[in-house]
Amino acid sequence: MGTVVHLKNRVNNSYSELKGSVEDKLILVEEKIKSKLSSKVELVEEMTKYHLRTGGKKIRALLTLGSAKLCGYSKGSRDINLAACIELIHAATLMHDDVIDDSDIRRGKKTLNNVWGNKSSILVGDYLLSRCFEMMVEDGNLEILKLLSSTSAEISQGEVLQLQHRGEIDMLEETYLKIISAKTASLFSAATKVGSILVNKEKKIKDALEFYGKNLGLTFQIADDTLDYNSDLNIFGKETGNDFYEGKITLPIILLCQKANKDEKLKIKEYFKKTEKSEDDFKKVLSLIKKYNIIFECYKKAEYFINLASNSLSVFEDSKEKNILKNLTSFSLERNF
Repeated sequence: MGTVVHLKNRVNNSYSELKGSVEDKLILVEEKIKSKLSSKVELVEEMTKYHLRTGGKKIRALLTLGSAKLCGYSKGSRDINLAACIELIHAATLMHDDVIDDSDIRRGKKTLNNVWGNKSSILVGDYLLSRCFEMMVEDGNLEILKLLSSTSAEISQGEVLQLQHRGEIDMLEETYLKIISAKTASLFSAATKVGSILVNKEKKIKDALEFYGKNLGLTFQIADDTLDYNSDLNIFGKETGNDFYEGKITLPIILLCQKANKDEKLKIKEYFKKTEKSEDDFKKVLSLIKKYNIIFECYKKAEYFINLASNSLSVFEDSKEKNILKNLTSFSLERNF
C-alpha cells in the first residue's frame, strides 16, 4: 500500500487547489441550484432544502468549471449554469439510487426516502431532472443538450444493468466496468467535455477531456466501492458494508472470488443469497478480504485508470489549470469523502 499512502498529501491539495481556482464561480453555482430548486409546493421546497443541507463536495461541478477554465472560457456564465445542471443530474440519480438500494444514510445523514418515503423521493428526483432539462434548453447549444440528455439515459442504463446482476458473485470484471462506466464515469466525462464545448474547441481537445473525465470517474467509483469495505461512517459519510447488505457486487467481491478457494467462494455465495445478511456475515467477508489483500488489489486496478486520465491531458500546454487536473487524477485513492 506504499504507493497509495504516498499520494495522500497531493490528493488533499489537488482537490483544494481546484476548488480554490474556481471558488468565486462555485458560489454562483450553489446560488443557481438554490434558485432552480425553489418551488411553490411545500413538500418539494422542504425536501430540496434538506438535500442542499446535506452538502457534498460538488466534484462534478468543479470539473465543469475547471475544464472550462483550462480551455480558456472566461466571459459569461454558461459554465456556471451547466455546472449547476450537472450537479442536479447527479443529485437526482442519488435520490433514485437511495430508493432502489433502500438506503438509510448518505453523507452521514438520513436519506430523503428514509425521512419522507420512496414515492416522494422518486417524484422530487424527477423534479430535479426536469429542472436540468430546462437549463440545458436555456443554454441553447445543441451539442451540450445532446451530450447531457444521452448521459442521463446512460446513467439509467447503468443502474438497470447493476440491478440485473445484483447478488451475482460470478460477475465478470468487464461487466462491473460497464456498470460503473455508465452510472458514474459517464457524468464525469460529460462534466469535463462540456468545458471544451463552451469554447468550441477542436475534436482532439473534446476527446481528450471526455477521456480524462471517464477514467477519473472510473477511479472515483472503484475507490468508492473499495472504501465500503475499508471505511468508517464518520469519515466516509455512509455505513461500511452498505454494498454488502444490499447485495451489490462490486470490485472487492469480484477480486475476492477470483482468489478465494472453492469452499470460501461457496460461503461468499451463501452470504449474498441471504435476504437478511448479518453483521457476522460481513465480518467473515472482511476477514477474507484482508486475507487476500483485496484492498491493495483494488487500488492497483484504480491506478491503471489514473494513468490513462493523467496521460490524456498531454494535448494541453503546461499551465496551472492543467497541473491541478492532472494531480486530481490520484485524489480518489486517499479521499475521505
